[in-house]
Amino acid sequence: MALISTDKQRIIVGLGSSGLAVARYLAGRGVPFAVCDTRSQPPGLEQLKRFAPMADLHLGELNAALLSTADELIVSPGIALSIPALQAAKAAGVSLVGDIELFAREAKAPIVAITGSNAKSTVTTLVGEMAKAAGIRVAVGGNLGTPALDLLDQKAELYVLEVSSFQLETTERLNAEVATVLNISEDHMDRYVDLVSYHQAKHRIFRGARQIVINRDDALSQPLVADQLPRWSFGLSRPDLRGFGLLSHNEETWLAFEFKPLLPVSALKVRGAHNQANALAALALGHAAGLPMSAMLAALQSFTGLPHRCQWVAERGQVQWYNDSKATNVGAALAAIQGLAAGFSGKQVLIAGGDAKGADLVPLVEPISQHCRAVILLGKDAPSLARILNGRVPLIEVAGIEQAVAAAVDLAQIGDLVLLSPACASLDMFSSFEERGQRFADAVEALPC
Repeated sequence: MALISTDKQRIIVGLGSSGLAVARYLAGRGVPFAVCDTRSQPPGLEQLKRFAPMADLHLGELNAALLSTADELIVSPGIALSIPALQAAKAAGVSLVGDIELFAREAKAPIVAITGSNAKSTVTTLVGEMAKAAGIRVAVGGNLGTPALDLLDQKAELYVLEVSSFQLETTERLNAEVATVLNISEDHMDRYVDLVSYHQAKHRIFRGARQIVINRDDALSQPLVADQLPRWSFGLSRPDLRGFGLLSHNEETWLAFEFKPLLPVSALKVRGAHNQANALAALALGHAAGLPMSAMLAALQSFTGLPHRCQWVAERGQVQWYNDSKATNVGAALAAIQGLAAGFSGKQVLIAGGDAKGADLVPLVEPISQHCRAVILLGKDAPSLARILNGRVPLIEVAGIEQAVAAAVDLAQIGDLVLLSPACASLDMFSSFEERGQRFADAVEALPC
């Protein structure tokens, strides 16, 4: 356990899951702290009172004067650094950090660090499964599942972290053994002024990295780092030196490393070109981290995918139904539409809509026009989608997810697939993307076989 100076004044800004993990971390090391949250009853408040009853609590509007007295503010990722109280504290010389920065200061085992607009949870989980298959004590978490600071208690030999752009904003230097930005597409445009600022936040993951993995199919994944830094690549093209990709072997498409076929894509339980890219990204990261190829390939063959991420739900009336509720941005929806199109001869009936978070929806037009029989729209930004798709495909606007499933039954033809891939966040209608996906799956499973 690292020694932490106790003569600094630390304030946790924002409770929730990450703020609560920070509080546990500091309390477990005997470090005094205070907590500020704009909510009168933030999640985790009762837990905080149980394990840190001496912590000062300041609930309600953030007090700039109070925050400016601290040496260090530990800011939860859900809080924008642009708010005036935080900017005032920063101007007063206060350090603004987050949970990932605290984790990086103490972590002793190598870190595989993963970010991107899409697929980061799937790739993070895959790399974790590969390490387990190799018999390595691995701790997996960060933005996915277990908060990063809670992983420090697991005596891990390897950390695999999913890291969000919000977390990276408050991370000075992660020092990962290997880091990647899987892809970049518009997301969180309600928080970033433009794509450039979002891109810059993502690329903070490369600070201090010893190796990097880039996506050959996305130029925005490639960082400006020293040429001598070891780099590996993945992509859906034929691989070259230090690259993972696809090649033809024995009249089949195979996952490959450099010039060597590794595994036929038909051996994967997850379908679609986007899942092939995810498998290749995980192989590149695992290889860079020193995982044995045999264990990685075994993990790939047993992986069935994550819930709500292009997850097969059922076959009803010779129509396949897929739940991709986690597609909360345009890039994720494009990956699902185009990825699934490669493996089906039929058309897609797409269910989309919700809160687009200020993103440009126009990139959806051509793939939808090419692959979709119809689009069923719901949620706050359904009218925006309807405007850009007008005249391209038949459109139906519905009031809820159950009505969307009922409409899809009427629209889909034998051999088609129905895809819930909203391209939008869920909070305008649901408590989470998980609730949205579960209600979709429940409605599908209730259909007659």
